[in-house]
Amino acid sequence: MRRIANTELVVEEDGAIDLTPMLDVVFIMLIFFIVTAVFIKETGVEVSRPNAKTSSKPVQVSILVAIDNKNRIWVDGKIVDIRALPAHIERLGAENPGGSLVMQADQQSNIHSFKQVLDVSRKIIDPMKIQLATRRK
Repeated sequence: MRRIANTELVVEEDGAIDLTPMLDVVFIMLIFFIVTAVFIKETGVEVSRPNAKTSSKPVQVSILVAIDNKNRIWVDGKIVDIRALPAHIERLGAENPGGSLVMQADQQSNIHSFKQVLDVSRKIIDPMKIQLATRRK
């Protein structure tokens, strides 16, 4: 017959705290906030918007088009030729079908550039969803 020795395990505590579960929670929260964050859309250029007495905030913006003081058209931080603008508007509109188009025209830009962008936009997006960004007086 075998005899089993009665041995006791001695566990030493060194006072260290296991931070692994806390780091797991922190990374899960970080991923959650990154995935659910609403990113602010920027045109990529600073535009001096005209003043207006009546101004309202757009409900859902999916496309931002800017016209700077040198009449260059900006979409997604890049200068876009008027001939390539329809493709950009269609692509951005497909990414967010319920959104609207907001045009930011500089005070120094000419009406011809504004009209060109507006005409192109009206062919692709419902005219009721096209807005001009202004600064409230």
